[in-house]
Amino acid sequence: MKKYIYIFLLTGMLFSTIFISCSDDFVETKPPYSIDVENYFNSEEDFNDALIAAYDLLQSSYANVLLGEIASDNTLCGGESPTDVIGWQQIDDMIHTPTNSNLKNIWDWMFAGVQRANYILEFQNKIDFEGKTQIIAEARFLRAYYQFELVKWFGGIPMKGDARFKLGDETKIPRSSVQEVYAVIEADLIFAVANLSPTAAHKGRVTKGAAQALLGKAYLYQNKFPQAATTLESLISTSPYSLESDYNKLFEMEGENGPESVFEIQYTDVEGAGFTCLQCSEGNVAVGFSGVRGYDGPLFTSGFSFNVPTQESADAFEVGDKRKNVAILDITAWAAANANYVNAKGEKGIIFGKGNEDTGFFNRKYLPRKRSGNAAGDLNLTNPNNYRAIRYADVLLMAAEAYNRGGIDDGKARTYLNEVRKRAFGDTNHNISASGVALTDFILAERRLELFGEGHRFFDLVRTGKAVGKIPGFQANKNELFPIPIEEIQFSAGNWQQNPGYIK
Repeated sequence: MKKYIYIFLLTGMLFSTIFISCSDDFVETKPPYSIDVENYFNSEEDFNDALIAAYDLLQSSYANVLLGEIASDNTLCGGESPTDVIGWQQIDDMIHTPTNSNLKNIWDWMFAGVQRANYILEFQNKIDFEGKTQIIAEARFLRAYYQFELVKWFGGIPMKGDARFKLGDETKIPRSSVQEVYAVIEADLIFAVANLSPTAAHKGRVTKGAAQALLGKAYLYQNKFPQAATTLESLISTSPYSLESDYNKLFEMEGENGPESVFEIQYTDVEGAGFTCLQCSEGNVAVGFSGVRGYDGPLFTSGFSFNVPTQESADAFEVGDKRKNVAILDITAWAAANANYVNAKGEKGIIFGKGNEDTGFFNRKYLPRKRSGNAAGDLNLTNPNNYRAIRYADVLLMAAEAYNRGGIDDGKARTYLNEVRKRAFGDTNHNISASGVALTDFILAERRLELFGEGHRFFDLVRTGKAVGKIPGFQANKNELFPIPIEEIQFSAGNWQQNPGYIK
């Protein structure tokens, strides 16, 4: 793992930090060094280094994924006890407040990503060199990705165009509306689609296809169904992607960056971190937190038993759906199937413990796998499992939804839906023939099953108006958004208003 340390004087109350950026696949080794923020971007190398820093915050989005499941009806928070990571427990119960430190993490880390992208864009015209447009397109994609996460979680956010926030801006620049944020996201992604290469120069770098997929998703989240259908159809019709025939392979090491990967966040176990700096780890922190408590058995290693699937979500899978045993580990059935395993005590049978809100189920897609070598730091924080941020199956289901909910073409909607179901069941006997609202219900149900454990469920329920009654404790006109962290409200000196339902 190679490291660059950028001492950016970017403060602003949104965050003030020393940028520590760790590359995965596309950087040459260099020693740490300091720079003067206003006298940078004097070479192609400077732009590339800053781009690496902008990518680095993607690894912090493990929190978004984990909480996107815990906040939904898919999983319970779990953990060791009802007070283990209290902020997550509150989100699970829908009793979170503006003082939730875990929500503040998401705000801080995603804004740090925006700030790093804006640092590049602020100085984009300083020099010219061959390939600069590609770098700018990647920076605009990354800004769109981070702002999309922010608008999903918090609604309207402050924006400053192609410029960094500086100290004092928080009292002057207002929160933009949700529509204004999406307009910037759309513009960034349209530029990225037009200027990104269809193929990545290195694993983990964004492509034209990734930009098309995220643009289609941004349209879908706004119920702009014709635009979503057109954008996603353009990707599908010229797609280099395909469904991986073996659903299980998708979530194993051998399946990383495979034919179904439209955009994948890269993790490694080379560089470790401690619990005082979770965002510093190069590993996928969510994986260790989701692991089986006290586990000793084949394939997996132990973890902290958070993010445990509910019985209801396990029962949502139809008989014969091959995805169930890939998405959900039934620890009792697994123990019975591995009764002859010789554990560390020299006895037969796997060992595992029970945690808070134990259901006997675990999020198998992102459980920690056994691995060779000596990972640095706490092994629970250095799991190398990549996060499949956008899969081709998601693209097909988004296109199906756009065609159906937009009243455009139910035939195409069924085609894309059934393509996903054919892999799930291994036959065409489970094809859906419905139309209209009934087809909508099938598509949304399919999204839950296909993307189970991948962090999308809460936002799918919210954007389709189906969260009330499905998510325990969810209150209409409040829990559609999460609260702006209290520190941000206070620092803005009344400039930024709190989201509805969280004002006392």
